[in-house]
Amino acid sequence: MKRDEAIKIIMDNLNEEDFALFTTGMISREAFAIKDRKTNFYMMGSMGLLSAVGLGISLCSPLKKVIVVEGDGSVLMSLGNLPMIGVCSPANFIHLVLDNESYESTGNQPTITKEIDLSKSVQTFGYKNISKVDNIQDFTQKFKEFLKAEGPNFILVKVESSRLKGVPRISFSPEELTERFVSIQGE
Repeated sequence: MKRDEAIKIIMDNLNEEDFALFTTGMISREAFAIKDRKTNFYMMGSMGLLSAVGLGISLCSPLKKVIVVEGDGSVLMSLGNLPMIGVCSPANFIHLVLDNESYESTGNQPTITKEIDLSKSVQTFGYKNISKVDNIQDFTQKFKEFLKAEGPNFILVKVESSRLKGVPRISFSPEELTERFVSIQGE
């Protein structure tokens, strides 16, 4: 499965009011190109911090689903966030890791996820539901199932190292994105 195919599945199954947060780099750019929504947040320049931001949003907005989408490189940068998510245990939190075993946005340097299975690592951190998938059918089924399940939920999605051709940069400045996202918090 290609990363953009996984992102398309995510976008096709979200409700308009669900918050979807995307990590810095190609994951954000591809999500922006596939389907920008006012409830999307694109992290810019703060690799590794998305799950902490998502945890805060999920605790402040318990009636809305919060879907955090990051790569294996990003999640490895801040592993301490994972047990904090488990301890806080937000029922509305879904953590998706698109694992291509590399830091693709910065030149495809390998990560360590070829040797370490992140879905096994999070089993002791308090996530309620954990899954590992590597094809479109299984991911679609698990994502739909986890959208209905009480969380926190974690899906490790093994994807090919690939990127969409001609993906534009996000046309909003970080300030504009923040203002847009904050403006919908009360809706």
